[in-house]
Amino acid sequence: MISRVNERTHTPFDPLSEALGRAVPIEGGLAEQAVVAYWPGLDSYLLDDEQATWTATQWAEHLEDPLLEHPFAASPHGDRRAIFHLEARLHPDDRDLSDAEWAEAAHRLARAAGIETPGDQSGCHWIAVHGKPGRLDVIANLIRLDGAWQYRPADLMRRLADETRRIEADLRLTPAPAASPQRGSTRAVPSASAPFAAVLAQLADEQDGPLATVRGLVEHTAHRLADQPGAAGDESAHRLELIARRLYGIQHDLHTTATRLNPPLPSHTAVPTPPAATAATRRSP
Repeated sequence: MISRVNERTHTPFDPLSEALGRAVPIEGGLAEQAVVAYWPGLDSYLLDDEQATWTATQWAEHLEDPLLEHPFAASPHGDRRAIFHLEARLHPDDRDLSDAEWAEAAHRLARAAGIETPGDQSGCHWIAVHGKPGRLDVIANLIRLDGAWQYRPADLMRRLADETRRIEADLRLTPAPAASPQRGSTRAVPSASAPFAAVLAQLADEQDGPLATVRGLVEHTAHRLADQPGAAGDESAHRLELIARRLYGIQHDLHTTATRLNPPLPSHTAVPTPPAATAATRRSP
């Protein structure tokens, strides 16, 4: 599983359209399994059978409500782009997850991202959408119910990476390559293949790599084609979705190859060698 945080936006309509693969507004209610998780506080406002009848537009309006209710709320830099969008993708070879498994992954990622805190009654409006195969989109409004701005953790990407590794292990999914050792860990002499590994890692980088850019353009084109009338647009959009999934698989394979060329050091602490009787004791590196 690979997670990516997209640039924040002013409204939730574009992120929700991207998650669903078609433009919002959409007439009629969404399929019940499309929204697999949401802000826990919402249950107190809904009837038992109401959630399944919500349209995509109603979900978008729910996400947008804090922006309208708190017109002066902004980030410390005066930014009103409060819509947070996190996407997580499975490896193409992974099995299909059940609704309950998608919901569990969504709540865990929301907590790792700092947008859900158990017991917080004034937290963020957020929903998790499983609208495309092998993909989960978590969309939130960073303006809390009390009008405060929800700060994202300083180590957000590290927290998300760690949580996705735990989700992979718990749900028995294909593991992504391990992260490089942090500063301060025991250092090793770089292998001769380290420069090649660095090139492959740069190509496959999920945030700034060229393949991520190409995949984003392909997905955007598929989204635009799906809005065009006629079967030809739908068929082309479907083909582009398959191409995007293949690109994701290539990214994953490049990450795996880079890790094999320059594997990270084991995390255990090395046992220092006892000093010889005739030599001065050396400090551990």
